[in-house]
Amino acid sequence: MRTLLLALFVICNLAFLGYGQGDNYDDKRRFMDSQLYDIAYLIQFRDRLNTNVSKVPVSWHLDHSLKVVNRILDILKSSDPSVYDKRFNLARIFSFTFGYIPRGRGQSPAAVLPPDNIKTEDILSQLELARENLAGLSDLNSNTNFIHPVFGQLNKKQTQRFLRIHTKHHLKIIQDILRKE
Repeated sequence: MRTLLLALFVICNLAFLGYGQGDNYDDKRRFMDSQLYDIAYLIQFRDRLNTNVSKVPVSWHLDHSLKVVNRILDILKSSDPSVYDKRFNLARIFSFTFGYIPRGRGQSPAAVLPPDNIKTEDILSQLELARENLAGLSDLNSNTNFIHPVFGQLNKKQTQRFLRIHTKHHLKIIQDILRKE
């Protein structure tokens, strides 16, 4: 029993410590600013590919991450806050607590898949759009929402957490591509 309590204590502490890690967010900056700076910096490595890490090049991960941010924020803006229904979701709790999305598990919806030919200009324009969209996020109702295929219906706060985790997930993949070349 004592071992079980100790294990539970350790897990709870790790969960608490892990919740805020990697957000790169404080009150002096706008939401996700440092992640957008990282994306802008990584554009110069757009053609790098390491098939031991990922089947697609850096440009795919950059384009996809920005498409996810912009698409989700468009959905939030047009959502009806009155239809938000809070529900328990174990996958969401695990992922949001530990700030982690397992690699190679999820399937991206067609709306956020990059085209076969990814242009640098398109990445840059999506980056600028993401900055504009994220700047208006604070004005949205707290119950604006969107439905994620795995995590279910997410409100604004949960969506912010998801966007941080998802972007961090792809930035880590890019780091591994560049590190293991």
